[in-house]
Amino acid sequence: MTDHAWPWPAGAATGIGSLPGTDIAEAQRIVLGELPAFPHLPELPARGPGADLIGRTGGLLVDLPVELYAGRWRIAPRPGRDLRRARDLLERDLDQLAEQAEEYAGPVKVQAAGPFTLAAALELPIGGKLLRDPGAVRDLTGSLAEGLRGHVEAVRRRLPRASVVLQLDEPSLPAVLVGRVPTESGFGTHRAVETEVARTLLRTVIDAAGTPTVVHCCAPDVPLELIRTAGAVGVALDLGLVTDLDPLGEAIDAGLGLLAGAAPTLPPSAGRAPTSAEVADRVRLLWDRLGFARRQLAEQVVVTPACGLAGATPQYARAVLAACRDAGRRLSEE
Repeated sequence: MTDHAWPWPAGAATGIGSLPGTDIAEAQRIVLGELPAFPHLPELPARGPGADLIGRTGGLLVDLPVELYAGRWRIAPRPGRDLRRARDLLERDLDQLAEQAEEYAGPVKVQAAGPFTLAAALELPIGGKLLRDPGAVRDLTGSLAEGLRGHVEAVRRRLPRASVVLQLDEPSLPAVLVGRVPTESGFGTHRAVETEVARTLLRTVIDAAGTPTVVHCCAPDVPLELIRTAGAVGVALDLGLVTDLDPLGEAIDAGLGLLAGAAPTLPPSAGRAPTSAEVADRVRLLWDRLGFARRQLAEQVVVTPACGLAGATPQYARAVLAACRDAGRRLSEE
């Protein structure tokens, strides 16, 4: 195991991104209250278009305007109302973060879609996924890289004592790499993106952001080695989707941090949120199966829900964040 300075404190917990509801002030209060060591900027997709992952990230793109068309986001000929709405929502969220966390001095996490999930969702003006055009994917990556650099700087200006961690959401990355993203007709799939190309473009975004970056992928077959060698400091996973321990063990041994998605995003049949002991046990069990020393666990691992919590009730979401926080504390006290 390599010596490493992690961009989060030992025993930390954080959220993946989305929360239920439409009140950003209340969502920010919950995050700062339940996740005091590693809060994140909440996303509230229930507010509608522009608050969703693709629309929100589309609002960050530089010189590449987006718009809604037939319920889907696509590249637009010029900036319009949809883009203004997405940018206004994010600006309001950042203002609320600054108001409530002005004196905060620890790490704070912000989230955006990564280049491949964005390319697999955004449509070209002529129709079809942007992913089908390698030149358009490169242009999108450059635009996103520049936009995220500005976004990180905007957060730093508002929270001058905090340190920013960026999370790139890449749920589509595994499908992009093996050519499983369906075409518009649904009868075919887009050509696979070569691993080396994906690594280069992902690194372009991470390098441009200029801040520690984690990649979140709540899908099976997460390309851990690609993510690590693209320059990410950590990977966020749903532990329930981890079937092969060897690649994860190798990535952790090589110094990749783990945001361990250990609490279900929706209540199980019992209807209650997991206890902090149950969440801590789940993380500890994985760590022990990987064969690493317990002393490293609390430093290298951040406890999180399995994915976003937008589909949960407000009560369940709050209880899950609290369970993750207390699980992190339990792990740091061992």
